[in-house]
Amino acid sequence: MDMTPSPSTKTSPVLAEADAMGTVASRVTQPSMRRSRWPSLAALPGWGRLPVALRRVLIVLLLIAAWQAYVSISGVNPLLFSSPADVANRLVTGWGTGEIASSTWATLKILFIGMAIGMVLAAVLTTIAVWTTFGEDLLTILTSMLNPLPSIAILPLAILWFGLNAQALIFVVANAVVWPIAINVSIGFRTVNPTIVSVGRNIGLSRWRMISEVLLPAALPHTIAGLKTAWAFGWRTVIAAELVFGVAGGKGGLGYFINNSRYYLDIPGVFAGLVTIAVIGILIDLVFGWIEKRTVVRWGMA
Repeated sequence: MDMTPSPSTKTSPVLAEADAMGTVASRVTQPSMRRSRWPSLAALPGWGRLPVALRRVLIVLLLIAAWQAYVSISGVNPLLFSSPADVANRLVTGWGTGEIASSTWATLKILFIGMAIGMVLAAVLTTIAVWTTFGEDLLTILTSMLNPLPSIAILPLAILWFGLNAQALIFVVANAVVWPIAINVSIGFRTVNPTIVSVGRNIGLSRWRMISEVLLPAALPHTIAGLKTAWAFGWRTVIAAELVFGVAGGKGGLGYFINNSRYYLDIPGVFAGLVTIAVIGILIDLVFGWIEKRTVVRWGMA
């Protein structure tokens, strides 16, 4: 007897559902199977197997090669764009005579002082915000008003208050760094595991010990993120402020060095100052990465 079901025979709901699931599964897996035939882009040259430092050095060399290719192919006017060789020669000359070194130290000194003041102010504001509701409201209002304000916009007022000197630069840098730190630390405090906070309260920790021994260690990832953001804000602000000071006649700093090189059509000097700024940025980022690896990553917080 022929047991083959006729086309008009109805399929049971269970079998129909299984068939539908199989069809959907086949549709889902087929594209992934087609994609799996192609190796990933990183695996083609074995890029991912190289050490991180080597990969990044190769990227820098690639950028320098592209820079040199542009200068060679385009035939750009040397008064508008310098070649890597000219910039390297100017870097050697500037650092050899101490011209760039003294300008760099003057900028870093202002930046470090401004960041130290900003960190202290941020610590005070966030501590008050943790202790009292008034402090929390105060921090919210201040960050809402002053954080979006470009710090360079208050430079004219700082010049009127402090004069054309380093104190005005320190003031604008401190204003640039205090709000990113305060915002990130405040977020870190608010996102601490409530269980940890409850344990601290149950064992009778004082407010100061709660902050120093519970909240600050737990908020360390946000604190480092805030410091990195504050460093970037402060670095850009001090360079821009020094450029304005250069126009106004003040001396010292990388911004003044770049503006002065532009004034004398020393285009390799302008690029040498920009390269110095970029290299310092890379070095500071490496320092933050080293700190994160030995704290946040090592402690399993990231």
